[in-house]
Amino acid sequence: MPQKARARHILVAAEKDCTDLKTQIESGQAKFEDLAKTHSKCPSGRSGGDLGEFRPGQMVPEFDKVVFSAPLNAVQGPVKTQFGYHLIEVTMRSGD
Repeated sequence: MPQKARARHILVAAEKDCTDLKTQIESGQAKFEDLAKTHSKCPSGRSGGDLGEFRPGQMVPEFDKVVFSAPLNAVQGPVKTQFGYHLIEVTMRSGD
């Protein structure tokens, strides 16, 4: 069975902003989905950063590498891509 994953992310322009948002999530000051709605530059921000299900190769390589190797339900990042800096949380992965 081919791998697939479900993840959510927050996309911002600056690494410092990404780090600040991660601190807020990890300290319990804010919820991932709320920060995605107010800060993410990606249209997925409107749905709390949810990207739905996807397979390897559908996202940029830097993003894929994290999604298909990181532990589930743990915020990863900042992850730099051509789009900016991401916080990524893998919520489901199958076919491992």
